[in-house]
Amino acid sequence: MTVPLCVLIVEDSEDDTLLIVRELRKGGLTPEHRRVDSPAALQTALDEDDWDIVITDHNLPEFGSEAAIRQVKQADLDLPIIIVSGAIGEEVAVAAMKSGAHDYIMKGNLSRLVPAIERELREAQNRHEHRDAQETIQYLAYHDALTGLCNRAEFEQRLARALKSAGADSQHALFYLDMDQFKIVNDTCGHVAGDELLKQVALLLKGPVRDSDTLARLGGDEFGVLLDHCSLAHAEEVAERMLQLVKEFRFAWLDKTFTIGASIGLVMLDNPNQTHTELLRAADMACYAAKDKGRGRVHVYRPDDLELTQRRGEMEWVSQLTRALQDRQFVLHKQCIIALEGATPGPSCEFLLRLKDRDGALILPGAFIPAAERYNLMPQLDRWVLTQAFAHLAQQFATRQARAGSIYFINLSGATLGDETYLQFVKEALSRNGIPPQAVCFEVTETTAIANLTSALAFIQNVKSLGCKVALDDFGSGLSSFSYLKTLAADYLKIDGAFVRDMLEDPMDAAIVQAINSIGHVAGLKTIAEFVEHEDIQTRLAEIGVDYAQGYAIHRPQPVDKACVI
Repeated sequence: MTVPLCVLIVEDSEDDTLLIVRELRKGGLTPEHRRVDSPAALQTALDEDDWDIVITDHNLPEFGSEAAIRQVKQADLDLPIIIVSGAIGEEVAVAAMKSGAHDYIMKGNLSRLVPAIERELREAQNRHEHRDAQETIQYLAYHDALTGLCNRAEFEQRLARALKSAGADSQHALFYLDMDQFKIVNDTCGHVAGDELLKQVALLLKGPVRDSDTLARLGGDEFGVLLDHCSLAHAEEVAERMLQLVKEFRFAWLDKTFTIGASIGLVMLDNPNQTHTELLRAADMACYAAKDKGRGRVHVYRPDDLELTQRRGEMEWVSQLTRALQDRQFVLHKQCIIALEGATPGPSCEFLLRLKDRDGALILPGAFIPAAERYNLMPQLDRWVLTQAFAHLAQQFATRQARAGSIYFINLSGATLGDETYLQFVKEALSRNGIPPQAVCFEVTETTAIANLTSALAFIQNVKSLGCKVALDDFGSGLSSFSYLKTLAADYLKIDGAFVRDMLEDPMDAAIVQAINSIGHVAGLKTIAEFVEHEDIQTRLAEIGVDYAQGYAIHRPQPVDKACVI
């Protein structure tokens, strides 16, 4: 079976061109070629057709290989260029390669031509795939992967810019919109249906938004809207229109139809002394006030709302968390991590925090961590986790149940990264429990590390000086910049499960996983894929060279006193 090849030949000899074409056919290629012998003809060929490769003679009358290479480069085309010519000096050949040629082949040794072309085409394909992955990563740095809307990071940047121009004569409006029946759809029909609902609602919400405004998905079923140069009266009209659109919308999934709703918190940007964090918090609280008042409505935030709203919702969580610490309602679970093909033994498990409610049911951290972060309870929770995890590990090492080379992962919050007393707490806990530091790895999320960069750098340096390891968790969720990998001296890179989960069905997710894995390895880090939910994903991860895997296909979280059975 022959391989088609579009080849542009810069050559003044028709006979030499035919020799090249014959050699390509003999090597199993089917060349579609054009011969050019002047700058004008070359430019016309580059403009009119798409080419796989350029083959150029070195010496043409008034038009040598250096000029041809320069012209191809100026056209901004990533095309392999191979020089096929008679004998030239070594210095000339080296200069040609430095100017952009990918190979130099003597006309008397054309047997090298086809292997060289096949090699350069593979390299070009690799470059194209890498560039596509980088473009995707760059896009996702500012956009939500599911809906295509702006993501939270980009929304916050636009909000901060809008604040600089805010004042009595230049008002802007901020919405915080939360869907009211999303959990019912998710629980009834599954995450695939929930994702489809979010995409449809995103399209719905675009209707009342002007080109100058910003619509973003802030996370989960929460959306943000920034209305540029907008009065309160107009903002209320837009908010009511959005609520009406959502109310009239019917979501159909298989044999079920759902009526959904939404609540909106509205805050006016009329004071440049406000911060975007304060505004988002105020809009969030206003949204919860709308929910408390019966849902499906708009609540306009005013400063005197603060005390009332703070006593609702999250303050209930604060008192519950404080009580849980006192009454020992927190429990520690663990989830095993396994080495994939070719990886050396190492990671063993990650410790996971759970909360027991009054009925003994387990509450996952996603429900209470936001309140703990906002009201500065995370340092207490982080210390509790470390204390319990080290007590468990001390028993494991004392009874020789811990495996040689095992690594135990412990999550840390941004608040703890900035706690100067935490390092001493770690030192004392290691010594008191007799745990080898090299068996402990502290996990921080990518977004937390970058948001608290100075504190993260200091913590990583100090904790590694003790002999402990560091992992960057949820890598790819923020996609701020791969350049931070050079700065954050981590040992492990945990690939965000949002990409791993659908990588077999979504080529974009697969490309991102592969790109993160490759760049992690270049940076000298071991990679761990999260959310590995079935064996086919595990197999694919091993094929692309990911080092470790974690997820339900491998092991479901269980209390720490139970052995990991894989």
